[in-house]
Parts: sequence; structure tokens; C-alpha cells
Amino acid sequence: MTTPYPFNPSPPQSTPESTNNVNGRTPSPQTSRLRAIMREAHRDPSKILAFPCSYDGLSSRLIEEAGFPMLFLSGFAVASSFGLPDTGYIAMAEMCARIQEIVRVTSIPLMADGDTGYGSPMNVRRTVESFAAAGAAGVMIEDQTWPKRCGHTKGKSVVSRGEAYARIQAACDARNEGRDIFILARTDALIHGWDEAMARAAEFKRMGADAVFVEALPDKDAMARCVKELDMPMLANIIEGGKTENLPAGELARMGFAAVAYPWTLVAARLKSIRDALEGLKRSMVDGTPPPQILGYSEMCEGVGFNRYWNQEARYEYTEEGLVRPSKTSDGT
Repeated sequence: MTTPYPFNPSPPQSTPESTNNVNGRTPSPQTSRLRAIMREAHRDPSKILAFPCSYDGLSSRLIEEAGFPMLFLSGFAVASSFGLPDTGYIAMAEMCARIQEIVRVTSIPLMADGDTGYGSPMNVRRTVESFAAAGAAGVMIEDQTWPKRCGHTKGKSVVSRGEAYARIQAACDARNEGRDIFILARTDALIHGWDEAMARAAEFKRMGADAVFVEALPDKDAMARCVKELDMPMLANIIEGGKTENLPAGELARMGFAAVAYPWTLVAARLKSIRDALEGLKRSMVDGTPPPQILGYSEMCEGVGFNRYWNQEARYEYTEEGLVRPSKTSDGT
């Protein structure tokens, strides 16, 4: 019996496009769903969208399997899957490929990290359009310089206010004039003080961002103050051992955060589990014993999707004469 997800959002409406949860010219059911549950979590202090960040199709499918309500494709996590740090190595094409990979094997809304938008405001616009076309329900755009850095590591800097505003305006325009996508506007400007970060976040709100993320808020007092001052859906970012105080998700919900991301959790789990598995394999060689069995055969088949594939494959079984299980016509014959 797995632990249930404790902050379940309300079930989706049958026709999300007909609600007020559409901002773009072309509706997207997944974006409408994401916007609806973000707004609900913002209004309801008993709810929050809490989720680990994913990096590929399998990690995303396991997150959905565990009962989490949404996915977040993190640039940090994707970079790690290439064996690289989050220092600007990964760009739009790699992220679009991962978005497509994930939406093919999952059914819950996916937010994707668009970093700085990979260039000028026009590049930001293209990034937002491309993420939406690839199937993302949301995109995060930030105000760091390029190459960007993980927000909890050294060496980061931000662009001017003007360039930051141009990026978010371009992102909102891409949404408003094309396929709908949830815009999460991020600022790392706390490195220049509270007033600078709040000025940028307030302007992002005025421009029409769906939510705001102020990176590296140090403690609960700063987090509570930020939520109160901005009064809109906000994301918290918890990195174990990072710059932000590690508060429980329920406390963040009561504080007023609509969502909380855990970008390091699955990367750390992967690093530890692979190292442990490699050590166990080497130890079996030294001891002259069979390699340890980490998962049973049936668990592996289920986990990587063989069972689902075999069930679907049976639908198309055929002989020389035709399908073994032909579909029924509209009249039932």
C-alpha cells in the first residue's frame, strides 16, 4: 500500500476549455487543468501542488503513478541526466524532445523549465510557442543572465529590469496570441536585495504571468512576507541543504504557496541508488556470489511498461485471414 498524496486537488471538469481557465487564443485542456488547480491551491490553504521534478519519461511516469497531481521538467534534473551540471548546457531542442517524450507516457499536466528563453525576447517567444506545441501545459521563464546557474549555487547574475520585463512580456504574448500555456515567471533578483526582487515580481504579475517564483527566499519569515506582498499563485522551491529553509509542504500551503517543487530529490535518489547498485555488483564479484536482485522480474516488466505494451499488442494480433479480435461496427456486429 503506497502513501496517498495528501493535498488532492478537485477533480477536473468535463469541459475545462469552457471555464475561465483559458488565457490563450487556442485552448489547451492540460493548461486549463493546471491553471485551475494552481488557482484552487492559491485560494485554499489546505491544498498545495507539491511535486518532485522529473527528467525523462520513466521518472515522470513514476511520479504520476505515485499520485502526484502534476509534473515539472526541471532544467537541473535534465542536465544531470546528460551527466552535466545546471550551468546553461541544455537548450530548447533538448527540452522539447523531453517534453514530447514525457507527454506520450503520462496524463497529468507538465510544467517545463524554459530557463532564460535561450536568447533575446524573440527567442523567449519561440521557446514558449515551441514548448506549448510539444505538449507542455506550463513554462517557467527567468531573469538570469546566460549561461544561467542553478539558483542555489554560486556565480549567478540577473539581467536588467528592462530585459527581464521584455522576456516575460514576450512569454505572455506567445500565450495570449497562440496555444494556451501557463506562464510561471521567475526572478533571481534577491541577490540585489528585497526591493529589487519584489519590484520585478510585481511587474511580472501586472504583465499577466499566471504565477511567480522568487528564487532562494531564505526563511519562513521572508516566504510569508513574499506571499503576502504579491498575493498571487506562487511556487516555493525546496532544495535539501540549499539556501531556502526546508519547511513541510503543509506549512507552505498554510503560508499561502500554491505549489512547491523538489528539484534535487529524484536526482539525489538516482545518484545514491546507482552507486549502491554498482557497489553491490562489485561486492558480489569479490565475494564470489550471484549479483543481488534489486527488483523481481514482474516488477521490472510492470515498471518499464512491458505489461501495458503486451496488453496493447494483443489488440493487433492477426492471422493471414485478418485480425484475431476485429473491432465491432457501430451496429454492434
